[in-house]
Amino acid sequence: MPKQTPEERKIILDEMFQAFSVVSESSYAYVCDLKTHFSRWAEEAVAYFGMPGVYMDQADRIWSEHVHPDERSHFDKNIAAVLSGESTSHNMQYRVKNAEGSYVVCTCKGVVLRDAEGNPAIFAGVIRNHGLHGEIDAVTELRNQYGLFEEPRANMREHQTCNVLMLGISRFSEINNVYGYAVGNRVLQTLARSLEKTMGADGKVYRMDGARFALLSTKLSEEEFAQRYRERKADLVSGFLVDGVRHCLVTNGGMLTIDSFDVGDQAVYACLNYAYDESKDRQQGELVIFHNTVNRESRKTLEMVHVIRDCIVDNCRGFYLCYQPIMNAETEKLSGMEALIRWKDDTFGEVPPNDFIPIVEKDMLFPRLGDWILRTAMLDGIKFLERYPDFVMNVNLSYAQMEKADFSRTVLEILEETGFPPQNLCLEITERCRLLDLDMLRSIISELRSHGIRFALDDFGTGYSSISILRELPVDVVKIDREFVKDIERDTHSMATIEHISGLASVYGSDVCAEGIESAAMREHLRRFSVSSLQGYYYSKPVPFDRILAASIS
Repeated sequence: MPKQTPEERKIILDEMFQAFSVVSESSYAYVCDLKTHFSRWAEEAVAYFGMPGVYMDQADRIWSEHVHPDERSHFDKNIAAVLSGESTSHNMQYRVKNAEGSYVVCTCKGVVLRDAEGNPAIFAGVIRNHGLHGEIDAVTELRNQYGLFEEPRANMREHQTCNVLMLGISRFSEINNVYGYAVGNRVLQTLARSLEKTMGADGKVYRMDGARFALLSTKLSEEEFAQRYRERKADLVSGFLVDGVRHCLVTNGGMLTIDSFDVGDQAVYACLNYAYDESKDRQQGELVIFHNTVNRESRKTLEMVHVIRDCIVDNCRGFYLCYQPIMNAETEKLSGMEALIRWKDDTFGEVPPNDFIPIVEKDMLFPRLGDWILRTAMLDGIKFLERYPDFVMNVNLSYAQMEKADFSRTVLEILEETGFPPQNLCLEITERCRLLDLDMLRSIISELRSHGIRFALDDFGTGYSSISILRELPVDVVKIDREFVKDIERDTHSMATIEHISGLASVYGSDVCAEGIESAAMREHLRRFSVSSLQGYYYSKPVPFDRILAASIS
């Protein structure tokens, strides 16, 4: 074969570049002559990243200078193997600095083409700029949660059922902390490819937030999908190799059937989150199918959550508060009230809070409902204060509210807006708040307490972390769960438990409130211990504001 001139090789390079540009879709094409290291790049890439021009000598070195320093050595090693002929392909994801000095995540894929003698001749491929693709996850190249519901919406229009499974990894942050985020990303990338292999032609895989993925299928039955989850769970516990290190992953899974009914994406997402959290928090990673009931009941709940979301947006339409008295254990005079949310709808009627709060709590709209509860309770509380100056209003908080960056500021703004005195407000948190970063939770409580707001630890004793939370967090009141109170009259173990909790609370400077008081006998037994306040049906069930205000409780 006659030796080609530089001009002839440039023409071949241009022709090859045009061929790759046709199939590159929204990615940047590049072609490199391995004999001369002369390259042709897409004009869009040159402009976006501030490269010298569409034709470059030693483009690998120029590009390397744009790669993030933390990932540059890994890139250099990989690309050197390609250019030397040691490797025949290139597939990497890394951060690249653009012309404005900001880093964006890119995925670069390329192949080595050989000449007639079998020698490496051309290195060609595409670079995908994830900073320009809103529905593509930058790390895994999977569609993200914004693209997840496009297919279900299309299925609904075609009256086609699909199953969605959310799969996530427990304690994934430990991998990032020990090995660094670059390794953590490669673990996620390996897991993504593994899940795609698991689904094959039977479905699609999406990257959600953190270390969570969604698997969607219109072909697999509920049981077939569940079986694949169990198999994948077992495989991941055994682990896989990334950079020579075996990573064993513990999974959680929640699944939901989406039928041909009209509910919003966020309602579906809230229910899917609920099932996933049940798996993670209570079922040791076993698959939880939403509501664990027949599809008709799941459908009803989905429709209810959809309506609830609309109600929250519409100024919390249909929601109202009931109040249950909290009595001073010694004097049996009113010392406070607990505000409890209720919801009533023309279609669903009066819905018990336990039927909707655990699910709606997963929804991004829940903090808006939480703000409404706080504001309404304070406005009602001002009228209570006219009759009971020392009265304290107790309001339950959700971890979904407290994880918002502006939570403390929101509480203080509502106090100022309503004119409710902060020293008459007590915010109740539960053991589920362990899901929050402890330092952040401690900071929130300390800041609000500095303004005079009190805090209560609700449902004390029902979770593994109650004592730990009491030790770590400054709370003013410990509320003993009704489970420890209901048998107080005849069960010596219950008596010993109450005595132990009361003593423990005293050590940490907290008052004790006993919930679930249903008789005078229960009251008398509890008054023997260091219990400062009592709450339960013996005094009053939760009742609407107008009734509680009209009642003559002294």
